[in-house]
Amino acid sequence: MAGHEVVIAGGGVAGIAAAVELSRKGVRVCLVEAKRRLGGRATSFVDSGTGETLDNCQHVALGCCTNYIALCERLGVMDQFDWYPEQYWVEAGGQTSIIAPGRLPAPLHYAGSFHRAAFLSLTEKIAIARGMVNISLSSREMYRDVTFGQYLVMGEQPAGAIAKFWSPIVVSACNMHVERVCAATALKVFQDGFLKGKSAGVMGVPKVPLVRLYDRAMELVEDSGGRIMLGTSVEVLDGNGVTLSSGEQVCADRVICALPIERAMKVVRTDESDTRLSAAAEVTFSPILGVHLEFDRPVLGYPHAVLVNRPTQWLFRKDAEGRRIHAVISAAEEWMRLDEEEILRAVVADIRACFPESNRAMLQWGRAVKERRATFAATPGFEALRNAITALGPHARGVTGSRGAGVGVILAGDYTNTGWPPTMEGATMSGLCAAAAAMQTTPWNP
Repeated sequence: MAGHEVVIAGGGVAGIAAAVELSRKGVRVCLVEAKRRLGGRATSFVDSGTGETLDNCQHVALGCCTNYIALCERLGVMDQFDWYPEQYWVEAGGQTSIIAPGRLPAPLHYAGSFHRAAFLSLTEKIAIARGMVNISLSSREMYRDVTFGQYLVMGEQPAGAIAKFWSPIVVSACNMHVERVCAATALKVFQDGFLKGKSAGVMGVPKVPLVRLYDRAMELVEDSGGRIMLGTSVEVLDGNGVTLSSGEQVCADRVICALPIERAMKVVRTDESDTRLSAAAEVTFSPILGVHLEFDRPVLGYPHAVLVNRPTQWLFRKDAEGRRIHAVISAAEEWMRLDEEEILRAVVADIRACFPESNRAMLQWGRAVKERRATFAATPGFEALRNAITALGPHARGVTGSRGAGVGVILAGDYTNTGWPPTMEGATMSGLCAAAAAMQTTPWNP
């Protein structure tokens, strides 16, 4: 068939970002996605029991996620988010602390709410304040070889501060426990999400199923003369195009692989001088558990809640009354062996512990969604290899050509060297980097 200027394999956030960026620059794109919906892991599915559209797991945007926010603006979906400057931290028994920016300028804007936070002791508050000063002065490059847990020990952080504050933030943002995650990755979270400015930590929660955020992408691609092929699997991918499971070939001047890394390892064909995928072969994964719940009466009065010192980490209210809740457990290795009944029982127990009035509520329906390969594991070992995983292979830098000659496969995905944890922001950045490489502009320099 006739070639497209750029073919993109993979319709997750990275592939969408690349397709939208290229389309708005007038480049003709063919986006190929194996599923019948866009979004990759950050999307939705139709529950077979209820017929409802449910998210795999709750995803949020922060104010510091500037590239993802810009993508949402281009997709015209910013009005589909609710934005919250405050976080509700709830202890067993129901005592609630609100962490929110105050009148002081950054990086002191959280000082007032931390001073009032009931879930932390005075000793823990002083330690956290000292830790934030250290983080603001720390160079991430110096801590690529240690875990964030080791960094906290070096900073003399008490166990209570780690368990009640540092760990919940890191687990939610990086999907890894502090004992495993690379310190440089965790430092990025606090430097950009907490200390950079008052709006950096503002949290945007989608009001609609995630899949609906991407509808506009199809229109943007088609308006530029391109197309999106859903329900179509890629079997072979190289610098000249892709071969589909049907045997059809789609040729292109440039080829972007935005597939999950485990899939990319199976289908990408590159020359022996390209070491990016051999580096990416070291990727391991960390699971996330999303749990949808519906009660017969309201149980959650806040729009969201962090449960202090509980196995269930976050709750999100999914209706106006607080009867429908989405619970999130990140770094959920220990939960993967549980069946759905055991999961529901454990999550409901955490809800009842932190919201005593919910003891009168009856669970009417629940659904647990396990994502065993939800994100890459940002360990020190992997971060040491990550700089090698770029959009363009080293042999292709500065080389031009047609039909992929001298360019090879362009990589996109949150596992590439964006400098970010595995987030929608990191995926978006990688897609923009890939688009720049496809247009032979300056590659992204995170």
